[in-house]
Amino acid sequence: MSRSDARDRLIQATIDLVWTASYGAVSVDAICERAQVRKGSFYHFFASKDDLVVAALDTQWESRRPFLDDIFSPTRPPLERLRRYFAYVVERQSTVRATYGRVLGCFHHSVGSECVQRPADVAAKAQEIIVGLRAYLETTLRDAQAGGLLPLGDPSAQAKALFAFIEGALAQARLHDDLEILRRIPDTAFALIGAGSPQILSPEVSRAG
Repeated sequence: MSRSDARDRLIQATIDLVWTASYGAVSVDAICERAQVRKGSFYHFFASKDDLVVAALDTQWESRRPFLDDIFSPTRPPLERLRRYFAYVVERQSTVRATYGRVLGCFHHSVGSECVQRPADVAAKAQEIIVGLRAYLETTLRDAQAGGLLPLGDPSAQAKALFAFIEGALAQARLHDDLEILRRIPDTAFALIGAGSPQILSPEVSRAG
């Protein structure tokens, strides 16, 4: 096993264990055992469990960004971006369920909720990523309002409300292991931002991949 491979294994083991359990429930020993990496090698790469969790948050975020950049591309109509994102949430959690055996919700939000203040570096990283996630929504809502597709309002405040609703749905879906909760997001989300329902999209957009 190469050193870089060992580091990647430690990060993936952290994602797997923390996402399915919790930050507090997972020890360095458990991570090393899952990754099949010696504890001495762990400390070659990371000064602490917190450093590893920060790296895991970054890795998970970087793996998502290409999908989000595509979904929220400014070349797409704003409301189509939202429709695609809501579909992506269901598709992603369906894949998570197939991989881990249940719906797990948002990794970054789960870690951030558990580490609201301490450890400070983990909390700060989770908050940074969540702000980045919310920025996609804010830009989309701003574009939709500018195009006359939504009533004028405060895109920042609306993005926070919409993001809170989506994260709440993900948390409930995790609690109940229920994908149907996520499939119902569009109707409520579009009503929340004053767009009525997903059916306001044109037939061409509705058929888009």
